[in-house]
Amino acid sequence: MTNHSHHPYHMVEMSPWPLTASIGALSLTTGLALWFHLNRLELIIISFLIIIISSYQWWRDISREGTYQGLHSKIVHGNLRWGMILFIVSEVFFFLSFFWAFFHASLAPSVEIGTQWPPTGIDPFNPFQVPLLNTAILLSSGVSITWSHHALMNKNHTQAVQALFITIVLGVYFTLIQAYEYMEASFSISEAVYGSTFFVATGFHGLHVIIGTTFLFICLCRMIKFHFSPKHHFGFEAAAWYWHFVDVVWLFLYVSIYWWGG
Repeated sequence: MTNHSHHPYHMVEMSPWPLTASIGALSLTTGLALWFHLNRLELIIISFLIIIISSYQWWRDISREGTYQGLHSKIVHGNLRWGMILFIVSEVFFFLSFFWAFFHASLAPSVEIGTQWPPTGIDPFNPFQVPLLNTAILLSSGVSITWSHHALMNKNHTQAVQALFITIVLGVYFTLIQAYEYMEASFSISEAVYGSTFFVATGFHGLHVIIGTTFLFICLCRMIKFHFSPKHHFGFEAAAWYWHFVDVVWLFLYVSIYWWGG
């Protein structure tokens, strides 16, 4: 069933949420500049509220279109899958730029940083302590999200909810551990190219973990309300793809930046 009987495509209705979300994102960048230079947080708080409200309303509309209105036909479903695939590909190249910067600086250290890597005066993290714990946490979350997916496919609603909840808990735990790691770091983002590449790469990955955890939390709310079925659960599947992508990026970060680069 579609909103246009002469074709199987979903013609998206007019929505204010892309505009309000864009306004929130633009004001957030301005708010960050105010925070950096004037230590003022008012605009950042307002921007986050705009983004959160817009995201909630937008997500609600899409869930309603796919779950209750039957607007996500087989062709629309296929296009959504390709859209998510291309989005993840763009994220791959996003992180590729960080790895490029890291290896460009580490494979041929300049005189300014003591011709060695890590640079003189930098005390890197022990890769077999907190970073290894975080690796185990993310790999475990990859197992639990796969467990949840298989349980959903086998119509085991209870296990699907439980495994997804475990994944969210592990995602939050990872974020808390990384925040602790940042507080205990002996260097900052302003300390040579090592500090900038380390905190930008791991920081953006941490941001992606927070986004992925939010994505999974929305899926958990929808799963509890029985929005997903074995044949109709692309929202959850897209979240699982994104989470596996986050896991793989962390493995590359751990091996290259924490272990080899440290």
